[in-house]
Amino acid sequence: LGKAKRIDTARVRYQDFCAASMPEGVDLEGLKVVFDGANGAGSKVGPRTLGNLGAEVIPIGCSPNGKNINEGCGSTNPELLRLTVPAVKADVGVALDGDGDRVVMVDEQGRLVDGDQLLYVLATARKDKGGLEGPVVGTVMSNLGLEHALQAKDIEFRRAAVGDRYVLEALNDSGGVLGGETSGHMLVLDKTTTGDGLISALQILAVMKETGKTLSELVAGMPKYPQTMINVRTEQRMDPAESPAIRDAVAAAEGELADSGRVVLRASGTEPVIRVMVEGQNEEQVVSVAERLASVVADAAA
Repeated sequence: LGKAKRIDTARVRYQDFCAASMPEGVDLEGLKVVFDGANGAGSKVGPRTLGNLGAEVIPIGCSPNGKNINEGCGSTNPELLRLTVPAVKADVGVALDGDGDRVVMVDEQGRLVDGDQLLYVLATARKDKGGLEGPVVGTVMSNLGLEHALQAKDIEFRRAAVGDRYVLEALNDSGGVLGGETSGHMLVLDKTTTGDGLISALQILAVMKETGKTLSELVAGMPKYPQTMINVRTEQRMDPAESPAIRDAVAAAEGELADSGRVVLRASGTEPVIRVMVEGQNEEQVVSVAERLASVVADAAA
């Protein structure tokens, strides 16, 4: 009994901590929220925190049995959330991943809003209020549309290597407080010291309440450019930058895309694979460039 009481006390303290991250005087009264806890760590605290702040909460993926974490639910499987939000006429959907450090959202029309778009919402809202500190940090995989949209708002954007540890390092080095990855692993360092999907979601919901805008209206200013990723398997791990043929092909691709696109070649850290990512405003061009680059990489790795 004593142990159960301590666990419950800790849960309440965490819920209070999350609620305290909201701007002073802002609650969630009037918002209808579908919350997907991925049958994981946020399954109890998420709905309770949102409800305590005044939201009408419809929970899904909040029935963990020890085996069903992330199973057909959560930020990595958001299809049920996308269907549920418009079906119940909710204002917004929130999906954490199993351990609760990532969040993606769904707008009132059932469209997925990823980490890049959420980062755009937070950065522009803070800029408008005059409270944005330092640059915003994404990763080499963050959508080019995010970079261009922030530039249009006169917000500095920097890229770190993939991984929240590198985003955190870049934020600490630059004095920034907002960063994140496309997956929804976001850092809001003036609210908490590490990635916390529930706290990140609360910041977005607060912007919705403060502005009176829907999530679709808040993300409308950020275009998402088409991306194509091709994984090229190699016989052994290799650094693509060491191949003259690959370097020449990348230079040619970057020249073709100019300012409207970009190329990222990245060796996997876990398997003998080179990830070829091409991004740009023209989808046909992006696919064509990616296929050509992948062919060069495959020949060089043979």
